[in-house]
Amino acid sequence: MGKNYLDLKAEVWDTGKCASCGACIAVCPADALYFETGKDSTNPINNGYCKDANDGVPCGACYEVCPRLEALPAELVGDHISIVSAKSEFTVEKMQSGGAVSALLVNALDQGMIDAVVTVTSDPWTLKSSSTVITSSDALIHNAGSRYNWWVPLVASLKEAVIKRKFTNIAVVGVPCVVESIHNMRKSDLDILRPFKKYIRLVVGLFCTETFDYEKLVQDKLIKERQMNPLDIVKFDVTGKLEITLKDESVTIIPLKDIDDCVRPGCHICTDLTALHSDVSAGSVGTPNGSTTLIIRNTVGEQFVNSAVENGELLIGDEVDMVPIEKLSAKKLKRMQEE
Repeated sequence: MGKNYLDLKAEVWDTGKCASCGACIAVCPADALYFETGKDSTNPINNGYCKDANDGVPCGACYEVCPRLEALPAELVGDHISIVSAKSEFTVEKMQSGGAVSALLVNALDQGMIDAVVTVTSDPWTLKSSSTVITSSDALIHNAGSRYNWWVPLVASLKEAVIKRKFTNIAVVGVPCVVESIHNMRKSDLDILRPFKKYIRLVVGLFCTETFDYEKLVQDKLIKERQMNPLDIVKFDVTGKLEITLKDESVTIIPLKDIDDCVRPGCHICTDLTALHSDVSAGSVGTPNGSTTLIIRNTVGEQFVNSAVENGELLIGDEVDMVPIEKLSAKKLKRMQEE
């Protein structure tokens, strides 16, 4: 007998392992899974119906894509073709590090390599993030620098992109747990997952030490305790510490131990810093300020990067210091294994 959401609940949700990536929500054909809006929800909720559990119709899609059911990876950097420093060749306001991810995706949209990007956008007034589908390069540039540090069930927008709007060349940008869920979709033989498997063309993984609960970090720690105005915040970087850059170019540094209570519960068991199963991984660790580290993992990622370079959208170099990347990756691996 196949698995269904009851097995997922018992093995992942009830044991505190849920990554809150939203993949199960994206692939549920009955729209029976959801996160409670505005609540500190640590895992999805079922609305009382499951076509498998209730009607005996085989499904198992939610169980198949979950990134928390297999052994967690123990690699520091993972397989790759090359590792380069990169930065956008055009101006990207509010860009994160070198704006390389924006440049990569803008080129892919303009060249017709993709027709939609599933990513994260944030409200400039509150910094509250949400999952979205972007289909134009102008909108992509406008949303550059989105706060990937906040917990967002990113893959939930995949259903909109694949099932409702029927895009056929989709790029997904996400943190390692999201990347792992897409990896599970890509290797699955379930018919119900075939559209996701077929139409996701590019997966860009973002370096991630952990993600934070918006209410606990922004509302409580930053606004209430530190009297920060969200509109003054330009960007966040998590590189072994939380660095907050303001409009006046000042930088506030907060040790991670001081905000440990803001970390999403499911992050505590994650061992993947660099999104090992992406096509291209990107992060601000290992390269000078104003540049992005790109780990080009396979020929798909290489094709997208080369196209952006050839079209003058992306500039790449070899200024990558692997020591801090490996050190931070090893630190995450060790810390999570001690949980």
